[in-house]
Amino acid sequence: MPTSAANVAPIVDQDRAIGTVAAAFLSDPVARWVFRDAHQYLTYFPQLVPVFAGGAFDSGTAHSVEAFSGVALWLPPGVKSDDDAMGALAEEAVPASEHTEVFAFLDQMGEYHPTERHWYLPLIGVDPVRQGRGYGSALLAHGLKACDAQAITAYLEATSERNKRLYERHGFEEIGVIQSGSSPLMWPMLRKPR
Repeated sequence: MPTSAANVAPIVDQDRAIGTVAAAFLSDPVARWVFRDAHQYLTYFPQLVPVFAGGAFDSGTAHSVEAFSGVALWLPPGVKSDDDAMGALAEEAVPASEHTEVFAFLDQMGEYHPTERHWYLPLIGVDPVRQGRGYGSALLAHGLKACDAQAITAYLEATSERNKRLYERHGFEEIGVIQSGSSPLMWPMLRKPR
């Protein structure tokens, strides 16, 4: 389906949105490095979504495409992740032997995060059985319209080379590399408004 024909809509069912994001990240290199065991992932990743990106639900900036085939959770300027809740969740979910690497990784994420006014896309994902249909592009284009209309920078972290290429096609540029110990690479990326 061409991205222009995809129906992007506000999210009214938070549980369905979390289900889509959890399915989308099931084989994500960074998510599965943090939550290395399948049970650990299935237990904790759905709990991570609302503390990492829940402000999108409250702000009306959570969107789905084609009946939850894909989901984008944008945090508008001034809305942040719940860092304290994320830290507590990581303390509980991640084995103590992995804390040093995981928390160093999270610290690096914080170091790259912009301090100026910006839109942040902490989570975007498409149900694996519906990938390759342009839903991710449709969600990105929809969210970036607000960034451009307000002349505000957009920020995200790419967790794979494939996602990085998608974001680059939408105007994002790599500003560094996040990596700690045995972690995969993650790329913080900025996009200036157009």
